[in-house]
Amino acid sequence: MFTRHVISSVLPEWVFLLPSWLVVGLVVGAIASVVVAGVFVVGGRLFPDRQVSRGPHIDGVGRRRLEIRDYLTAIDERFVEDRPIHGETVAFYLPERGVAITFDAQAFFRLERAGVFAVLCEHEMPGSQLGRRLPFDVPDLEPELADLDDPISAAFDRLDLPVNASSDAVRNAYRKQVKDVHPDHGGDRERFRELREAYTMAREHTEN
Repeated sequence: MFTRHVISSVLPEWVFLLPSWLVVGLVVGAIASVVVAGVFVVGGRLFPDRQVSRGPHIDGVGRRRLEIRDYLTAIDERFVEDRPIHGETVAFYLPERGVAITFDAQAFFRLERAGVFAVLCEHEMPGSQLGRRLPFDVPDLEPELADLDDPISAAFDRLDLPVNASSDAVRNAYRKQVKDVHPDHGGDRERFRELREAYTMAREHTEN
């Protein structure tokens, strides 16, 4: 009697109106759910999932950093990465030249106002083209190191243009081709990157 009184004080009255077989089924189901959940918890701790290593992911900025790092090493120029200069953290700093290299346009202008020679590298600019923007003479590298096997002609060829094409022609050719290779339109990322690099190089050539 005491046990029934305790149970009736915990459970609502409508439970006692249900058939006994249904009540037993609900209780057994609840116990089974708890047991299964406990098995999953214990199994997860004893046998944790192994994460598959897919290798380091290199985004656009990371790729440019790698290319610039390789280029500066190839020309034997000493550099420091992520160096604070006048309140701005630049991607690369050449201490023997006093030259700052950054991907941030705002930092570039602030450094120039502070009297620091800064080089702005767009994310799509090939690292091998850095030498054209440095304020000192750089050694000529082997084509396989600098990837400079007539890059200007290669850039215009990529855009299906002659080398003496105008800046408007370069811009129009890029806009025409980018629709087919842009990743947002189902294009290939590598082809899009190559097109961007070709456009940047061809545009700089027409502006010089």
